[in-house]
Amino acid sequence: MAGNVYTVGQVNAYIKNMFAQDFMMNHIYVKGEVSNCKYHTSGHIYFSLKDESGLIACVMFAGQRGGLSFRMCEGQQVIVFGTVGVYERGGSYQLYAKEIRLDGEGVLYERFQALKRELEEMGMFAPEYKKPIPQFARRVGVVTAPTGAAVRDIMNISRRRNPFVQLILYPAQVQGEGAKESIVRGIRMLEQQQVDVIIVGRGGGSIEDLWVFNEEAVARAIFECQIPVISAVGHETDTTIADFVADLRAPTPSAAAELAVWDYQIVRSTMQEYRRKLGQRMQQKLQIERMRLAGYQTKLKYLHPGNKVREQRQRTVELEDALRQLMDQKILVARHRLALDMEKMKGLSPIGKLNRGYSYVEGGNDGEKHVIKSIGQVQKEEILSVYVTDGIIYAAVTGVKEERHGREE
Repeated sequence: MAGNVYTVGQVNAYIKNMFAQDFMMNHIYVKGEVSNCKYHTSGHIYFSLKDESGLIACVMFAGQRGGLSFRMCEGQQVIVFGTVGVYERGGSYQLYAKEIRLDGEGVLYERFQALKRELEEMGMFAPEYKKPIPQFARRVGVVTAPTGAAVRDIMNISRRRNPFVQLILYPAQVQGEGAKESIVRGIRMLEQQQVDVIIVGRGGGSIEDLWVFNEEAVARAIFECQIPVISAVGHETDTTIADFVADLRAPTPSAAAELAVWDYQIVRSTMQEYRRKLGQRMQQKLQIERMRLAGYQTKLKYLHPGNKVREQRQRTVELEDALRQLMDQKILVARHRLALDMEKMKGLSPIGKLNRGYSYVEGGNDGEKHVIKSIGQVQKEEILSVYVTDGIIYAAVTGVKEERHGREE
């Protein structure tokens, strides 16, 4: 084998040294359109610069962020000042940016902004046109590529969250020639199938890869669809016209699946909790009603007519006893008074007087008997009736004798 043999590391180190010794590569301004821009959690910014003839990878480390006065995004035309160096481990070269300034908007970015302004003025982004996403969808339509991470993520998450939800996939072309027509057909076909919600999207990529979701035809198809549409285009930092028009934007296809497919286990646990609480409340309600019923029963016993009748009977018996006692007292008093009156009558009784030797004299004929109290009431030879204890004596008047103060006539 002729010549020297070098290792890969030696070759990369040699090339790196060549770049380091080249003054131009250490102080260079590069103009191009920003593509595939990513802000890393470490603070570094990774992006590419491209034009019609090529592309160069770029990085701006966190320590150089002071040379950036705006937030970079896809399609911007920028001028980057920095150093072109070799990344030995990967055997690639890239532009290490120290300063970045805007150099006008890129063609795609201008188109994006123009269409966004036009559709916004037409009211297609207005919140009042946003349809609510059904809480318990049974059939979910998906418009995306039949292969790739997006559809796999949607299927896996749907299966995990709720295996009873039916996924209907329209295998659309999401990039390149004919992509917008394919996506529009997919939306309209799933609308005819009367699914509950539609997911439209794809995985992440450059602005060129995602451009089909910035097409006016796709935006109008989403806006005119009577079925709620969730956009799921790219990664969280990617934003397209479809995101503004859709009824709901999901940052990723996985998030779209989370939003569209309700979690069966959560709903099941919630229903079990509702059932438990309902059972408790029913038991509490039954207990309260039982107590109320017992109160009504007690009240009914107290207010029952039979009780009233018994109470009145008892009251009648008590009144009857009281009346009898009063009558007995009255009779006793009357008997006592009668005894006294009888004793008085005994003293005034004619029979008593007769028994003591007195007599009772009547005169006149049988039709007009009268008590003889004076000698002026009798005539000579008149027959008088003299009543004594054991009978009547009939006597004829032979004469009268008046006695007045001891005088006789």
